[in-house]
Amino acid sequence: QVQLVESGGGLVQAGDSLRLSCAASGSIWSINDMGWYRQAPGEQRELVARITSYGSTNMADSVKGRFTISRDNAKNTVYLQMNGLKPEDTAVYYCNALVRRWSTDNWNDYWGQGTQVTVSS
Repeated sequence: QVQLVESGGGLVQAGDSLRLSCAASGSIWSINDMGWYRQAPGEQRELVARITSYGSTNMADSVKGRFTISRDNAKNTVYLQMNGLKPEDTAVYYCNALVRRWSTDNWNDYWGQGTQVTVSS
């Protein structure tokens, strides 16, 4: 199996910074795209940022200039550096990875359990 474990969430004030981490482990042969999504209460889950295995990124307009996504392929880990946090960034943040497991030809999406980010005004 494959597990994604997030860390780094918390309660901060507007303007503060947080860094989220997500480590993938298990029977991993290769990881393609990795990304971060978020879901606020009563809202649909939305894309925050994605990064390819080569480092190309796609950022939501609402976080451009404030958030940065990066990854360490050797550690199967993706990061989300969040600067200039706003109350509207409050949500549960989920890690996502497109993974090919050992002894398979299929690519499957895996999700972390989520980490809460709360930004007070």
